[in-house]
Amino acid sequence: MKKIYTIIMSAFVIAFCGCAGTTPAAEAGVKIEKVVSTYKIGAYSDVESTKSKLSSVGFEVVGTYKSDAGTTVLFTNAQMKAAANKPSRGFAAVGRLLVDDEHKQISIANPVYFGKAFMQKEYSHATSAAELSSLEKAFGPLKDSEDKWEFAGLADYHFMMSMPYYADMDVVGTGSTSDLVAKAKAAKGTTAVVQVGADSYVAFVELDKRTSGFVKKIGSQNGEILPYAVLIENGEAKALNAKYFIAISYPLLTMTEFMGIATVPDAITKGLQKIFK
Repeated sequence: MKKIYTIIMSAFVIAFCGCAGTTPAAEAGVKIEKVVSTYKIGAYSDVESTKSKLSSVGFEVVGTYKSDAGTTVLFTNAQMKAAANKPSRGFAAVGRLLVDDEHKQISIANPVYFGKAFMQKEYSHATSAAELSSLEKAFGPLKDSEDKWEFAGLADYHFMMSMPYYADMDVVGTGSTSDLVAKAKAAKGTTAVVQVGADSYVAFVELDKRTSGFVKKIGSQNGEILPYAVLIENGEAKALNAKYFIAISYPLLTMTEFMGIATVPDAITKGLQKIFK
């Protein structure tokens, strides 16, 4: 029944947000699948082994975050940061991996899926495919998650009519870049603040325990959604609107499930504003 409901909802969203599209062409000789998975799933690896494997293929581990869902490992490299060093694109500079103790697996935010969503028209499939290839080299064969979406619809993704798009970010603080970075670093529970460019940083901050509990409610298997990312550039601290970020991180989420966490998006925004006030 849930699958039927999901299909109906997907059709509804496609009708109104332009998510349907033709099969994407190959770019730089690298094939792009019509439908891409949100996450790549691999064999279980503990946190220290995971960090070592990432380092072995050239990634820099910038932080780890422990939650009820497991441990999120944040990683980057020079190529990821260079590609994301553009206005409003800094979220793509850092990858996320969940060491999922509950399901005994690792779950990696697919760089093709989130790369297209976050980089929009500036997406380079060759760059994201190279990142994915390095991850497969580090962790062996990776399988697709059940969560997935049409590649052609990712740049224009929104949950449904009147819901926010990627560009509809929340400004949660203003001031000089140095002051905003200092506030992020001083906040309790901040996992990492990563410099993307000369005046661009992405901070990974902790939500209060009551707010962060939504992950357990709608699916701990996608727990790498936390810690929450804030982009600091041009005198603003900006966060992806939670109604967008939760939905694109949980593309199988039904309207009923979304309504079950209806108070969470506003709580996230208010929590982030406290950090940067």
